[in-house]
Amino acid sequence: MKKAEKKILIVDDEEDILEITRYNLSREGYQVICVTSGEDALKKARSEIPNLIVLDLMLPGLDGLEVCKLLKNDPKTSHIPIIMLTAKDEEADIVTGLELGADDYITKPFSPRVLAARVKAVLRRKNIEISQEEEPIHIHDLYVHPGRHEVKIKEKHVQLTHSEFRLLYFLGRRPGFVFTRYQIVDALRGSDYYVTDRSIDVQIVGLRKKLGSAGKYIETVRGVGYRFKE
Repeated sequence: MKKAEKKILIVDDEEDILEITRYNLSREGYQVICVTSGEDALKKARSEIPNLIVLDLMLPGLDGLEVCKLLKNDPKTSHIPIIMLTAKDEEADIVTGLELGADDYITKPFSPRVLAARVKAVLRRKNIEISQEEEPIHIHDLYVHPGRHEVKIKEKHVQLTHSEFRLLYFLGRRPGFVFTRYQIVDALRGSDYYVTDRSIDVQIVGLRKKLGSAGKYIETVRGVGYRFKE
């Protein structure tokens, strides 16, 4: 698919933000769709199926985090990458968004050129993910199939967010290897992505909880990071 054919959905209730974002992304060759509410974002995402969504968290009515959650839980839209826009410099919002499956974030006020670069980077990573032929892994009593986005423990299905699934697959396909938090985020989101220690720790805690008894396979290496038990 050519870049000119890629659709970007922008969700923000500030008209000046929409206009400058529309202008700059259109100049980059994207087809840009703009909406001002969470409710309209859901409708457009499901009807247009954009290649990427730029989503403001501070929306009237249905806020951005709830929109992100609903989109990631819908099989029709769960694959669409999301870049969060936030005026809050609060770690909790960023962590929550990443837990829900967002791919990146940028804090207001932002440079349109930086946003355009982030959009390009996320789309590039998405294309790499799609093109990679990744094999299923079967270790201990855990089965992970990347193509079907399927996780089973003793034949029982486990529901994970997009971020949790990628984290599990990354660790599980290299059992015994120890990865730092920054190696993990670099592999999952790219080297230009800023992450706090807590954001990775929170995702590990959530992943272990969902895996139940299999959560013990993800080991903490004190002072270093994490590994999947051999």
